[in-house]
Amino acid sequence: MLNERIRKLRLERNLSQVDLAKRLNVTKQSVSNWENDNIQPSIEMLVKLSETFSVSTDYLLGRDDRRYLEITGLSDEEVSHIQVVVEDLRSKAK
Repeated sequence: MLNERIRKLRLERNLSQVDLAKRLNVTKQSVSNWENDNIQPSIEMLVKLSETFSVSTDYLLGRDDRRYLEITGLSDEEVSHIQVVVEDLRSKAK
């Protein structure tokens, strides 16, 4: 599950394995090994991955399917606009 989530999140952000490796200060081989389920990232790296992708470690580990948006620094008005868009998307998905 972890390997699939890392790959999915990386691809959603249009990052290559090299791009992600640079962001995390690891080798491309490390990213490849995680995605191919050859090795698991360390706890420290799991935290870095969650911060990089703005998801919880529980999401990465498949314990929680909720996803979050980082809105720190946005005004109350900007947050309200985002909430309206999210609610609109949810209503269309039903």
